[in-house]
Amino acid sequence: MRSFWQGVVIAAWVCIAGSAGPAAARQAAAVGGLVWDPAGAVVAGAAVDLRDSAGAGRSTVTDGEGRYRFERLSAGDYTVRVSAFGFEPAERRISVALDAVAVDIQLGVSRLTERVVVTGARERAELDAQRALTPGGVTVLEGDELFRRSVNGMADALRYVPGVWAESSAGGDEFFFSSRGSNLDAIDYDRNGIKMFQDGLPVTSADGNNHNRVVDPLSVRYAVVARGANALTYGASALGGAIDFVSPTARTSAPVSLVINSGSDGPFNGRATMGAVRGVLDGLLTVEGRRFDGYRDHSRQRRWGLYANGGWHASDTIDVRVFGTYVNNRQHLPGALTHDEMAVDPNQASEQALGGDYGKDLTVARVAARTTWAPAPGRSLMLGLSYEAQSLYHPIVDKVMVDFDGPGPMSPVEVFSLLIDTDHRDLGGVVRYGHKAGAHDLVMGVTYGRGSVEGGNYLNDGGRKNGISQYVDNRADTTDAYVMDRWRTADRWTVVFGAQYTSAARDVRTTDAHSGLLDHPRRRYAAFSPRAGVIASLSPAVEVYGNVSRLYEAPTTFQMEDNVIGDGATLEPMSGTVGEIGVRSEASQAAGTRWSWDVAAYYARISDEILSIDDPDAPGNSLTTNIDRTVHAGLEALGSVSVAVGDRHRIDPLVSLTVNQFHFDGDPVYGGNRLPAAPRYAARGEVMYRHAGGLYAGPTFDLIGARFADFASAYVVDGYGLVGLRAGFANARWELFGEVRNLLDRAYVATLSVLNVADAGARVLYPGSPRAAYVGVRVSY
Repeated sequence: MRSFWQGVVIAAWVCIAGSAGPAAARQAAAVGGLVWDPAGAVVAGAAVDLRDSAGAGRSTVTDGEGRYRFERLSAGDYTVRVSAFGFEPAERRISVALDAVAVDIQLGVSRLTERVVVTGARERAELDAQRALTPGGVTVLEGDELFRRSVNGMADALRYVPGVWAESSAGGDEFFFSSRGSNLDAIDYDRNGIKMFQDGLPVTSADGNNHNRVVDPLSVRYAVVARGANALTYGASALGGAIDFVSPTARTSAPVSLVINSGSDGPFNGRATMGAVRGVLDGLLTVEGRRFDGYRDHSRQRRWGLYANGGWHASDTIDVRVFGTYVNNRQHLPGALTHDEMAVDPNQASEQALGGDYGKDLTVARVAARTTWAPAPGRSLMLGLSYEAQSLYHPIVDKVMVDFDGPGPMSPVEVFSLLIDTDHRDLGGVVRYGHKAGAHDLVMGVTYGRGSVEGGNYLNDGGRKNGISQYVDNRADTTDAYVMDRWRTADRWTVVFGAQYTSAARDVRTTDAHSGLLDHPRRRYAAFSPRAGVIASLSPAVEVYGNVSRLYEAPTTFQMEDNVIGDGATLEPMSGTVGEIGVRSEASQAAGTRWSWDVAAYYARISDEILSIDDPDAPGNSLTTNIDRTVHAGLEALGSVSVAVGDRHRIDPLVSLTVNQFHFDGDPVYGGNRLPAAPRYAARGEVMYRHAGGLYAGPTFDLIGARFADFASAYVVDGYGLVGLRAGFANARWELFGEVRNLLDRAYVATLSVLNVADAGARVLYPGSPRAAYVGVRVSY
């Protein structure tokens, strides 16, 4: 019966349409057209209203190609009104006869969006100008790009930065991090060797470690990664360089933004951002929450945070801004596996992690203030202060039991376990002055940090304190004073020379809770580190560069605590000389092809590099020493191309390549062995198809070389290759993305622990994520 009535309705519709068609053709008209922005790009998703002289109307939205169309209209006068987020509404009055009328409309940028675009463009131009004056490897990351793929932590954000090896150990915030071969030892958790800044103010602790805090990459507008000695403009001379995270403000952001993403293994990330500008005042607040169950057992994470800043634009020459951050993070840690355990079940947690309830509970509160003053054209002064308080609860080593009499009657005895409960305080200050005079671009400044760690190391009974074993009271301060001149000696030549003076004090007090014995290494370190470089323009699109610089880094308090000599002995500072050459290009052709690439090679000879091994008598504890000579060399390349295919389509390949050569240099114990943890090479990239309407899609890939898990070069961790897919759609108001990682579901090792000599049964492997899919949406208005 139902099919009978369907047939009747269809037949009636055909008859009506057939008889009415000629009349409609004689009496109806159509209106359509294209909507685009001032840059010539189409505006998809714009609202289009059509009203006749009586006020009656119809509505539609532009399609992915920016087009709209109204049909079956009567002759008469109409008003076409187009509106879209970020643009001023536009109206056109038209007269329609009995034919098709084309009405193309260009939208003007709204005052709010114009403010955001202009302020943001000025920020980016300043960053690009500083990069162009650096004779070495510097990469600028855009925060907006991170929202177009799944970014669960810092490792994902740094994915395409050459020279940097960053991998999450279990998919959460905990990750291994190395820049130009820094941090390749058993104390990889302190992530030393690179200094982190936020809005030019220090985030790294005063002693140089990044153990407890890393900036949320989704809370930044830009990140500037200056590798190695190229970080001199930040007052950093460490082996790995520096990263400066630039925060968004209400003047560079949409008034309201909402982001939600989720996917495999139970992640759910949500963040809401609200901002406002009222004359000379502005403020921005972001609230974020993260939940992650983890692809491995015992790797659950729960985190929430607040990020805020407010500004007072006192005049055209004075700007004052205050920042506030609060993060509460609770994370379980799954521990390392043996090769056989990983082969059986890579998603399991280690027996020790379960028994000791390994975890890292961290609370962070930070406030900062910065004032910038431009007293005259070409001159600028920045003053800043920051204060950060951290509380750490960290069960990390299960009970190590020893049966001293073998089969005898005595029960096994606990000889070691570890739960860390400490409070950290860090005060930072920055003074920076810039002066452009003729062909000279001068920058000078002082960065100061003072920090303390108080608390204790406890025995660990299933994640609970079981009596204190050591009292901890550490102090550190570091002052870096620097000056640099970028001198344009000729039209195509820029000479860069500068120097840094470092003064650093370390005072480490570890008191045995039972005997009262005090281990108290303390020392002040000082060094002068010069730098010289040159940049030569071969053409408007290509330039070559090179530099020779000194490196210097005092030990962290973690390293001082674990000095293999003990008895209050101190470590020597790391020092060395690095040479770097490179070539970079950025250009756009009229035919529609754009490219950008940067290739750099460096070679560093290091004296007294500070390396740590796992203590075989107390697993989870480390022994630290100076190595006479090591070599850190490598090749870093980042390239992207955008090729137009017709008027509406583009193909955008992107490749990041790192080749590492880190090894001992004639060491009496290790000879010329390669340093562990870092792969021989890492190639990562993607090939994206992009449509002018906002659609993009394409494959991603990872090709990672082999690496060692020990200093003896006895335990080889195989390389691997991964492929994935990424797709999304973006317009002026909202963005949708989806990503599939490890599409072939390949088993691989993400990170590892470092031993002195590792046998086949060593528990050192952290498996990578299996196949996983993620999807997210971002709405701004």
